[in-house]
Amino acid sequence: MAILILIILLLAILSYFFIGNAPKAEKIVWGITFSQKYSQDLDLKWKENYLEILDDLKVKNIRLITHWDLIEKSPGEYDFEDLDWQIRESGKRGAKILLVIGLKTGRWPECHIPDWAKNSSKEDLKNKTLTLIKEIVLRYKDSKNIWAWQVENEPFFLFGECPKIEEKFVKQEINLVKSLDAPATFETEMVGGREIVVTDSGEGSFWFKVARLSDIPGITMYKKVWVKHLKFYFTYPLPSVFYWRKAQIIKKLFDKEVICTELQAEPWGPKLLYDISLNEQEKTMNLEQFQKNIEFAEKTGLKRFYLWGSEWWFWLKQKHNEPEIWDEAKKLF
Repeated sequence: MAILILIILLLAILSYFFIGNAPKAEKIVWGITFSQKYSQDLDLKWKENYLEILDDLKVKNIRLITHWDLIEKSPGEYDFEDLDWQIRESGKRGAKILLVIGLKTGRWPECHIPDWAKNSSKEDLKNKTLTLIKEIVLRYKDSKNIWAWQVENEPFFLFGECPKIEEKFVKQEINLVKSLDAPATFETEMVGGREIVVTDSGEGSFWFKVARLSDIPGITMYKKVWVKHLKFYFTYPLPSVFYWRKAQIIKKLFDKEVICTELQAEPWGPKLLYDISLNEQEKTMNLEQFQKNIEFAEKTGLKRFYLWGSEWWFWLKQKHNEPEIWDEAKKLF
């Protein structure tokens, strides 16, 4: 009898997450993620890359990654010139920024710890990270085109060359940001008191922890990936309703709306993209797969997506004369 009840319960759970359709979102906000460092790694002129995203794609929502090793190359000596430029240029064009800050901010190796800080003790590294966050928030808290702070990038998902990030520390980071970014009234509009985004794996978690911590839970959404330890490509068998149903649980339990901060729009291969052939890259991303991923995202019922791969689209266009994905992305913005 107990086994029968267990089977029925399991079937009910599977049915809930795998059967049915999500309601179509009335309006979807599309954006991109941009990393200066990754653009440089692709041997691109990163400023040209960024301006083309703004002026040719006409993107109005940018998730901007900060990299510690670019900002603080020497202890206590901060160089914000490049980040200032990115925020200023987006502001000129009315683009809104979700600014990613913290120890783990995305793009390999995920934690961009400068060489001078790599041998720090665990506690010392935390203190240095908090100092960095303080400098960034104080510098940009009056920037009217920054609509939210993302504190850490998938801090509880074990990926990248990073120390383990504890929930207690993420809370400390969030409290620091909120204390520094208190609302302040200006003549034209209110700034400060921005919402906090914390992100998690869309596929490998139920998002409860980030929902507790954040104002806005963010998730990833991937379809085809390389499984490093097993050495093969894997396609997630999850239907679009899987994400919608999980998002509805978060809505009911925490009264918070889930957004997608990382929608796969570039390959995921056995090596970094600039070290594998175009044929290998096409195993997980090409024009057809790009279109399928957009169509899939539209069926999840979520209302905001930041596409992951805008630097790669430009690389294909500039270095390989393959503008198809770049041109397809234009249709979204």
